[in-house]
Amino acid sequence: MSLRQFEYALAVAAEGSVTAAAEVLRVAQPSVSQQIRGLERELGVALFARTPSGLVPTVVGRAFLREAEAAVGAARRARATARAGAEELVGEVVVAAQMGFGTRQFPGALAALRRRFPRLEVTVFEEPGSAELERLCRRGTLDLALMAECERTPADAHRLGDEEFVAVLGEGHPLLAADRVELGALAAEPWVRFDRDSALDAVLLNVLRDGGVDPATAARVSQTATAVRWAAHGLGVTLVPASAVPQGYAHLVRPVSPAVSQPVIAVIRAAPGPAETALLEFLRREEWAGAGAVPSNS
Repeated sequence: MSLRQFEYALAVAAEGSVTAAAEVLRVAQPSVSQQIRGLERELGVALFARTPSGLVPTVVGRAFLREAEAAVGAARRARATARAGAEELVGEVVVAAQMGFGTRQFPGALAALRRRFPRLEVTVFEEPGSAELERLCRRGTLDLALMAECERTPADAHRLGDEEFVAVLGEGHPLLAADRVELGALAAEPWVRFDRDSALDAVLLNVLRDGGVDPATAARVSQTATAVRWAAHGLGVTLVPASAVPQGYAHLVRPVSPAVSQPVIAVIRAAPGPAETALLEFLRREEWAGAGAVPSNS
């Protein structure tokens, strides 16, 4: 077995067909088919079931693919580490940021990372839902994730600070006359909410219900920036991290009472390489509200 076979099998599983996998891999379709057949012969099992809707991993195939994902990820990190001599790192860092966290801090940290390792490529999954984040973690893809503290937060997570949440109101909304908005005053408002499995929607719903507000949903979106823009146009009000408010909308933002904040947690993979370690350090140097109040774990 080879890493190439693992990569081909993972691509087929992700795309659902040999043709689509070949396009993603930028290789000829017969090459993918040959590698998959050879892998199945060597293993003595069928990794995929051929169905009318495409190729679907078998039970054995799913178990194999989990290990293949880990092997491919380990090989990628090993290659990057091996090339890291003399401050020359080649490879990819994969990052996820839940709830719009790091919108203000990531650009500076990533710019510093690129200055240190100019040949490094960074992929960012912005505001993935809980299911998507779980999938990325299970596949061993992620090098670093920003998220709120929760029951499953690892003990060795790094607390960067806190993120204040703010209400976004439409142009001309009467509550813009106040310096701070009482959550109870928003009880009758329609709300721009987020995907049902997102951590951000869970925060919004819990905060509102704790304040005695049962939100009427006007719309659901996937991105904080979209929620802000739709709220600005009067579709409904919304609640987002302060740093996730796009430029040009600050005049429509108000803090809420009681105040709402969430801890911002950075989680990096076990046995991190030089890129992940450096990125965490650069993120720590960025300005985070409340960063001095609670020490980060190391």
